[in-house]
Amino acid sequence: MNPKEFGGYATSVFLIGWATGGLTFGVLGDRIGRARTMMLTILIYSICTGLSALSQGFWDFAFYRFITGLGVGGEFAVGVALVAETVPAVARPHALGLLQALSAIGNLCAALISIFLGHLEESGVGGKLAGLSTWRWMFIVGALPALLVFFIQRKLKEPEVWVRMKASTGISVRAGSYRALFESPKWRKNTIIGLLLACAGVIGLWGIGFFSIDLQRSVLEKTFRAQGLSGSKLTGMLMKWSGYASMMIQIGAFCGMFLFSRVAQKLGRRPAFAIALIAAFFSTILVFWKLETRGDFWMLTVMGFCQLSLFAGYAIYFPELFPTSLRSTGTSFCYNVGRFLAASGPTILGLLTSKVYASQHEPMRYAGMTMCAIFLIGLLVLPFAPETKGKPLPEEAPFEPA
Repeated sequence: MNPKEFGGYATSVFLIGWATGGLTFGVLGDRIGRARTMMLTILIYSICTGLSALSQGFWDFAFYRFITGLGVGGEFAVGVALVAETVPAVARPHALGLLQALSAIGNLCAALISIFLGHLEESGVGGKLAGLSTWRWMFIVGALPALLVFFIQRKLKEPEVWVRMKASTGISVRAGSYRALFESPKWRKNTIIGLLLACAGVIGLWGIGFFSIDLQRSVLEKTFRAQGLSGSKLTGMLMKWSGYASMMIQIGAFCGMFLFSRVAQKLGRRPAFAIALIAAFFSTILVFWKLETRGDFWMLTVMGFCQLSLFAGYAIYFPELFPTSLRSTGTSFCYNVGRFLAASGPTILGLLTSKVYASQHEPMRYAGMTMCAIFLIGLLVLPFAPETKGKPLPEEAPFEPA
């Protein structure tokens, strides 16, 4: 199997698990509670990330990644619903934007671990570290968040608005119902708009943006081989520089998500999305067109800033589209059904790279630029999206006509 296709398939399996878990746990978040569901998702994705280190081939690795995706997918919707319903309305966009921005800190830590393990690999120690290769240690470290559950569960409580909703028999009986989500014209419209907005960012990130690291590996491998590096030294150098590239993306991501929350609060949700989508389109094209040397790596920071700012928008905007009884379900549907479509992104990029543009010099460049058209879908949807700036969270009963 072509390595490029293999990587695309593995990422697609993870995204399918992510989407499936999101749809399942989003419903549970409305039915059994935000806090309880969040604890469950953290345990699932942490434990299965660790189990990925034990895989012996593609199929068992794909299975573990699928189960890991189940947990990861469920966490987003219940997390943003929990924060949205807990903080004061005036602080909501800042709190949700910061929540999403802090995810970049976790990714930054992962990049630092990758750099450290790459150094071990380069020095010849990595392959002998307790008998496990460096990539397996990456997954073992990923299991550590499971330990947080035992500390968090003591303090984390359900939002009062959710508790009141569950006490209302007429509303709670349909909490977490996909039928209720599509029965009302208002919630149905909001769901479709949210879904299309999510597709633009999710496919743009997972189908294009994260593969910029593969592009820089391709660029640097030629440079390092020309310098006479090979074997573990070459592998270690590439692993370290992949870590550096990931760090630059995540630094940009933190700043972009933090700024998005400010713009969304000042100008409104729709203008903030419009700016971010246009910026993501041009910055991604810039990376795949012009990144050629280590001196061009600043482009990755710009791309991370623009692309991942959209995800702060999803955290802020999606909970504002649905009532309490459907907030986790609706948010998860928008964010995760988009992932079923996004799961085709890495595979399409891999096929474009290995088949359509295979005869071109560095075909991934052409494949990445071709797929940037996905950001334009988000722009086409925005005129139909409701502006929620300055409005309270919806609290209507989900069965009332809009």
